[in-house]
Amino acid sequence: MMVGFLASRTGRWMRMLAGASLVVGGLSTDSVKGKMLAVVGLVPLLAGAFDLCLFGPFFGLPVKGEAIRRKVGLIGEDSLLPHPPMPMTERPTLLH
Repeated sequence: MMVGFLASRTGRWMRMLAGASLVVGGLSTDSVKGKMLAVVGLVPLLAGAFDLCLFGPFFGLPVKGEAIRRKVGLIGEDSLLPHPPMPMTERPTLLH
């Protein structure tokens, strides 16, 4: 499902990178159209950063990414960065 992907960690990163590309590309040209493109690029950039999926209501899903992930069954993808592995509580000790 497309909205499930957009709400996932990978989908959020892709939206933020695409939005940042539009902002940088739009600001690099000194024209009115470029500035409008930069403003349009803020939408996916901020939506990905604030965990919102604006396409959710078109498919009968909520806007918040956490609620979408819960509905489509994506567990453990709440944060943008993956969690580090849990440390072993008992590590073998090497004695010399």
